[in-house]
Amino acid sequence: MNEELTEKVIIVEGTTDKRKVQAIVREPVEIICTNGTIGITKLDELIDMLYDKDVFILVDADAAGEKLRKQFKREFPEAEHLYIDRMYREVATAPEHHIASVLLGANIDVYTEFLDKG
Repeated sequence: MNEELTEKVIIVEGTTDKRKVQAIVREPVEIICTNGTIGITKLDELIDMLYDKDVFILVDADAAGEKLRKQFKREFPEAEHLYIDRMYREVATAPEHHIASVLLGANIDVYTEFLDKG
């Protein structure tokens, strides 16, 4: 298997977030779910696995998401943090056009039909 195939990795909280992002992203991107929390051992494994990738953190705009974001900022400062508008609170419930514009702003290729909505 060619490890160079996907250079970009998006870390999300849940499987609903993952499905939503997968539907919008046009380029090959690995999407990893933390399932809301992540232990230090799992985080260390992730960091080792992702050290040479472009890593993006896309989590909910709530207390749990902010806790996870702080953990990644501390343990993996190279990651780029993407933010949804606080009024949507959750990645899973944010409109596709909003997620698409957030991803596009991070140079992640998205299907253009998601940019037309809104």
